[in-house]
Amino acid sequence: MIKGILFDLDGTLLDHRAAADAAITGWLSAHSPGHPRLADVPGLWAGLEGPYLAMWQAGECSLQEQRRHRLRALCRELLVDEPGDLDAAYADFAERYRQGWAAYPDAAEAVAALSGLALGVLTNGGQRMQEAKVHAIGLSGPLGTVLTGEVLGGFFKPSPAAYTGAAAALGLAPEEVLLVGDVDKDVTGPAPTGMRSVWLDRLGVEPAPPGFPRITTLTDLPGLVR
Repeated sequence: MIKGILFDLDGTLLDHRAAADAAITGWLSAHSPGHPRLADVPGLWAGLEGPYLAMWQAGECSLQEQRRHRLRALCRELLVDEPGDLDAAYADFAERYRQGWAAYPDAAEAVAALSGLALGVLTNGGQRMQEAKVHAIGLSGPLGTVLTGEVLGGFFKPSPAAYTGAAAALGLAPEEVLLVGDVDKDVTGPAPTGMRSVWLDRLGVEPAPPGFPRITTLTDLPGLVR
């Protein structure tokens, strides 16, 4: 029986891609006005996100260092001068990113409809930023627990310990929890622990991995849980 729901955050509750795309486009426009590859920058930035976040999650660099690495790599790709103060440059991007934080229109209603269950967020971002996001989109009350590898002993998705630790934080066994997310580590990742999962395919273009349910909107989640 499902007694708790864990939500991924970016791409599930919060429209991370829209906020990040607008932020990095605005940043490049300010740093290098009229750059001929302005239209390419959202895709380039998105492509750099995974590898450098993985370096941080593996303990190969600090969170701040991976941010510097990403900006350096972007500047190299675009053939623009590297900012003299990478931390200040990233802070400029981060502020633009914060201004774009918004929940998907279906998020609040779906969370409210599941209020009788233990609810939380399991996300691979930095703890302080992810908590700030949940607060900014108005879901910190109903969701409460925000869990990242920083509070789960250094274990990030898809480590089995991330899922078992998150279930324990809800006071539940993994098999009593359902994880909802938009990428593979949210869907197939928890299966070895006994935790069930749902594939959220907002674009409605990708089949779920075999054996896993698929929804295209969080509006369908309460009915699926019931």
